[in-house]
Amino acid sequence: MSRFVDANLTLLADFYELTMANGYFHEGISDQVAYFDMFFRHVPEDGGFAIMAGLEQVIHYLSNLTFDQEDIDFLESKNIFDKGFLDSLLHFHFSCDVWAVPEGTPIFPGEPILTVRGPVAQAQFVETMILLLINHQSLIATKANRIVRAAEGRPVMEFGSRRAQGGDAAIYGARAAVIGGCVGTACTIADKQFGIPAMGTMAHSWVQMFDSELDAFRAYARLYPQNCVLLIDTYNVLKSGVPNAIRVFQEEVIPRGFRPGGVRIDSGDITYLSKQTREMLNKVGLTDCSIVASNSLDEVIIRDILAQGAQVDSFGVGERLITSKSEPVFGGVYKLVAVENGEKIVPKIKISENVEKITTPGFKQVWRLYERENGKAIADLVALAEEKIDSAKAYELFDPEFTWKRKIIHDYTIKPLLKPIFYQGKCVYKSPSVKKIAAFCKEQIATMWSEVLRFENPHRYYVDLSQSLWKLKHQMLEKLSTPN
Repeated sequence: MSRFVDANLTLLADFYELTMANGYFHEGISDQVAYFDMFFRHVPEDGGFAIMAGLEQVIHYLSNLTFDQEDIDFLESKNIFDKGFLDSLLHFHFSCDVWAVPEGTPIFPGEPILTVRGPVAQAQFVETMILLLINHQSLIATKANRIVRAAEGRPVMEFGSRRAQGGDAAIYGARAAVIGGCVGTACTIADKQFGIPAMGTMAHSWVQMFDSELDAFRAYARLYPQNCVLLIDTYNVLKSGVPNAIRVFQEEVIPRGFRPGGVRIDSGDITYLSKQTREMLNKVGLTDCSIVASNSLDEVIIRDILAQGAQVDSFGVGERLITSKSEPVFGGVYKLVAVENGEKIVPKIKISENVEKITTPGFKQVWRLYERENGKAIADLVALAEEKIDSAKAYELFDPEFTWKRKIIHDYTIKPLLKPIFYQGKCVYKSPSVKKIAAFCKEQIATMWSEVLRFENPHRYYVDLSQSLWKLKHQMLEKLSTPN
């Protein structure tokens, strides 16, 4: 269960959400139906894609959103809110519809990844927490997947709790890391809450607490012979760490009927030390003893040391993963895109001199198109919600900025990405387990072309607009930019 349910975090909202809600109440439009999209504008680290994560926590938050008397008393003390507005909050019940892209799905800039439809005061108010939860976990899941792909099939463990920016960042960061492909975490409570395997053996302090490194290794091996991984860099990796580990494996682990779990190197030149360690282990027949590397790793360092021939079987990655140190912001935004006037959906648009900040109006669906023969993703198509795409017919895609770039596709399959999550405030979606999300994520990434997966200068995956949506957007731009 999410800790966001256990605490009353209703007021974890930007203050202007409340001043606007009060204003909507004052103007008598609190219940006017509005549509808001969450989307992002830039893939972290100029990567080819990001990964959707954090939806389960959004569901928990929206399912338990209420104002208690303490909240009302606090807001009343600000002396700016209408009494009637505050009274209405005591009877607040979330009643919006929500659609979202499932967790683990590769996502791209400019396309809606979550849409909220409902009374404007409600749909506006939930902005802060939706952005907080999805921005954070999508950032960490995306970073984790970069690191996992750099490891080229070697297991990666998330070791970052102590460097995370707060307790929730550690817990949900661990969750997101597993969605991105990590096999486990050092964060014990993440195991308790989400069933993520908690992993870890010893710190340098364990070795220092004994009279000798050998004594420390012996004690640990006698306690945990079934998974004996020894930290070998407390004093000297090659002169004492490896020799003592070998001796303990031969005298304490193997005689008890187990095989050595491995050795971990947490400092120094990982490439050189792992090569020498591998050679020493192999000489005494411990070819199945794994070598684990940690120490401020990320995808760049992992890729480089493997290219240099490092003999590492798995990685523990901490601070640079849990904080996404190289680019620690996932820039998701939440914008009004339509309102309802009776039964009519009236599109809304935000215009900016910064072209990337111009929004795409209307109530929309996102479709992912795949080549039928090999299952590879061709492009994403953002269309008005009422549009139907017939995959039995050829379809012409075009670049929404450079419209002369066009492609007619045949023999394709198509699926909608935005799934119903809430209907009239009731959750209609069951979140899969983290392990199932991680497996789904792996499957979905396999549908991406290798050119999209590149770390440097990846191929730009196309997110196109339907002809109808493109026409609507440009008609609105022309109308609103023309002087009265």
